[in-house]
Amino acid sequence: MIHAADVREWRNRDVVDAESHKIGVLEAIYVDTTTDEPAMATVRTGLPTRHRLVFVPIENAIVGPDYVRVGYVRTLVRQAPSIGTDDVLPAEQEEAVFKHYGLPYQSGAAGERQLARR
Repeated sequence: MIHAADVREWRNRDVVDAESHKIGVLEAIYVDTTTDEPAMATVRTGLPTRHRLVFVPIENAIVGPDYVRVGYVRTLVRQAPSIGTDDVLPAEQEEAVFKHYGLPYQSGAAGERQLARR
């Protein structure tokens, strides 16, 4: 289990895939609103003048001295739904992030979001 206190230290570390290919740099952590456990990370990718933030699940992530290794290949992560570096994920696009990775999505009974930035 990943503890919320630990993920604060991950910011600005390189995010790599299982084969150590760099995906980008960890920008922020999103928690599952029902459990308050870390669920997704945003990773800054792209050219220096055209950065964007892509979402990647961090379940089973492995933390090294200067990296966070996720269980998804770089090409899949880079094709994930993204937002601008100053944007917020719109509630109506949240489900698309989960579907991209083949993960179940369930909003709250009153339509609450499943993810919240921490």
